[in-house]
Amino acid sequence: MTNLVIVESPAKANTIKSYLGQNYKVVASKGHVRDLPKSTIGVDIENNFEPHYINIRGKGDLIKELKKEAKKVDRVLLATDPDREGEAISWHLAVSLGIPVDKVNRITFNEITKSAVKEAIKAPRSLDMDLVNAQQTRRIFDRIVGYKLSPFLWKKVKSGLSAGRVQSAATKIIVERENEIRAFVPQEYWTVDAVLETEKSAYITVRYYGDTATGEKVDLKNEAEATRVRRETEGKPFSAVEVKKGTKIKSPAPPFTTSTLQQEASRKLNFQSQRTMRVAQELYEGINLASDGGVQGLITYMRTDSLRIAAEAQNAARDYIIEKYGDKYCPETPRVYKSKASAQDAHEAIRPSSLKHDPQKVKKHLSTDQYRLYKLIWDRFIASQMEGAELATVVADFDCAGNLFRTRGYTVKFNGYMAVYEESKDETDEEDKNKKLPPVAEGDVLKNHSVEGTQHFTEPPARYTEASLIKFLEEKGIGRPSTYTPIITIITTRGYVSRDGKTLVPTPLGEVTTKLMSEHFPDIVDYKFTAGMEDRLDAIEAGEEEMLNVLHSFYDGFKGELEKAMESVSKDDIEIPVEETDLVCDLCGSTMIVKNGRFGKFAACPNYPTCKSTKPLVKKDVLAEEKKPEIAPFKCELCGGDMVQRSGRYGTFYACANYPECKFTKQKVRELGVKCPDCGSEIVTKFGRNRTVFYSCSKYPECNFSSWDMPTNETCPDCGGMLFSKKGRNQLVCKKEGCNFKKEAPKSIENETETEE
Repeated sequence: MTNLVIVESPAKANTIKSYLGQNYKVVASKGHVRDLPKSTIGVDIENNFEPHYINIRGKGDLIKELKKEAKKVDRVLLATDPDREGEAISWHLAVSLGIPVDKVNRITFNEITKSAVKEAIKAPRSLDMDLVNAQQTRRIFDRIVGYKLSPFLWKKVKSGLSAGRVQSAATKIIVERENEIRAFVPQEYWTVDAVLETEKSAYITVRYYGDTATGEKVDLKNEAEATRVRRETEGKPFSAVEVKKGTKIKSPAPPFTTSTLQQEASRKLNFQSQRTMRVAQELYEGINLASDGGVQGLITYMRTDSLRIAAEAQNAARDYIIEKYGDKYCPETPRVYKSKASAQDAHEAIRPSSLKHDPQKVKKHLSTDQYRLYKLIWDRFIASQMEGAELATVVADFDCAGNLFRTRGYTVKFNGYMAVYEESKDETDEEDKNKKLPPVAEGDVLKNHSVEGTQHFTEPPARYTEASLIKFLEEKGIGRPSTYTPIITIITTRGYVSRDGKTLVPTPLGEVTTKLMSEHFPDIVDYKFTAGMEDRLDAIEAGEEEMLNVLHSFYDGFKGELEKAMESVSKDDIEIPVEETDLVCDLCGSTMIVKNGRFGKFAACPNYPTCKSTKPLVKKDVLAEEKKPEIAPFKCELCGGDMVQRSGRYGTFYACANYPECKFTKQKVRELGVKCPDCGSEIVTKFGRNRTVFYSCSKYPECNFSSWDMPTNETCPDCGGMLFSKKGRNQLVCKKEGCNFKKEAPKSIENETETEE
């Protein structure tokens, strides 16, 4: 029997191809092949929300090729991702290729390994239309909101704006936090710390807690109160009145879900969520490990909110822990973590697909980002299956003239999982204040070395970072694993939110739009409504709700709100605050303001059209970046110093930070998202003679692959080799010896992903 296996991405196709025999041909759809049209709403609301799907522009030739291949084989297997989006892509493929929906030809796997793929092929199923309808409902719902609300915003606020169900709620979250910060009134408070000396000349810092007689906590609200405590205790000895010793067992964090991976990668690796998911996708789809195992998917599916771990993986982890760390590091019974009620437990948590591929062993085959993220996932998974850490805790109270001072600390008696991994902590975590204390017993009298009072002011709540926003979205049930990254991308690229370092700040446009939406479309920006809609989508997936019921229940109320808002809101009532610059107009002396043009932001005179002076706008964060250049994730090959990013006449490059003592430089390369045909590493762009561009393997000189023509993710239908885009010609050609295949290159190929509207 001959088989055609269709997946989404070429990288995934190459990995699976290496696992199967000659009777299997593996091809990629490059994402969706059908979607709602971009130029119109594409949904017949009056006819039960009937969607009108069309072939995506640029996919016509691909669909013809898939139809041609499908006719040559006995069986077509649809092997797209194991989630709603993947199920919908398979459904669109089935419709495009004329395959009956109830035909048993859908296969899924949670990890791209040889055993998982072969097991999936043995157990095909028919398409799950509940999954498809859940995705369709989201797509139709977001299309209605986007295409009905956006024209309203164009007329009432500003042309070019857009609105979306989840993006509007996410923008509101950031706006509300900014309003909290503005409304915050700092409150003064004081702390009084004493440095004490033991008989063995060890020092302990203790902090004023309250009144010794009552044991109650007392806050010092001003300098007078702090001065009273300091005067009463200055120069006097401190007596240890109570020393509480205990043991605390600290359990490891569970393995990663999509949300926690994005949060921890932000804290530990300084990755934005988009970068995290791109690298995780590469690890999932497959890395060429050469003689160490060929092409292998290194992690399980990375879009998941489940904490479940397969028994086979759990047992492998326990064996690994015992062998590497010893029996005492392995708990008596396997650790099981409970997923939240809405989690899709058909998936697993994110984990290494095989513990044979230790990060250190495969490091030579990975890019820097791939290695760092893979090691993070590996360490977190191994630690999650280890014994807890045992901490010896101490809380010591001291009395001086009726004033109670307290300190606390801990020592690690048994490090347990901490031998491998420790979860990042927020700055406000109390445990970060713990410290190791010298031995102290009740009744000990310690010498008072010094007493100091310090003034403080309460701090406003911190702005959201990507990590904290994703955490909030998950806690409130807004969005799902596949949508966190698109949400942040949309609100930043469309100008509702800007980045200030790692924090997210609402723009004036974002604040005005949120205010308007809150007044006239409260449901769209309401957390409970948005989270409730996610629950209803989950119910459709589970077969407990009907797609049309969910759409009708929303649209009937939304239609009335939209009509009312169109009549009551006037564009004259809405004013977007002007963003001023520190630039002065050369013609009239006015302070220039920020304007948007076809090539981005620029500075313009506010007296336009009387004065038409403009200037290029240099952002402050760009200047700050020049003062503090980005440090590269690798060291100088000559002196071992840091490598920093610099700009020159030919673009960006890396230079040793010790210049001019060390003049080592390294070209900054751009990854194409294409795997090397020789070793499976990333292909990158480089400059050759006379600054001409060529393409090379990132593992050079270990791998010598290079080409003047651009490699692509397309494979030759004749020999299976890589196709290259011929420089200076609109052609794709195969360069494999003895193969003369060539064809016209498509003008554009769109890789569609799930978006808001």
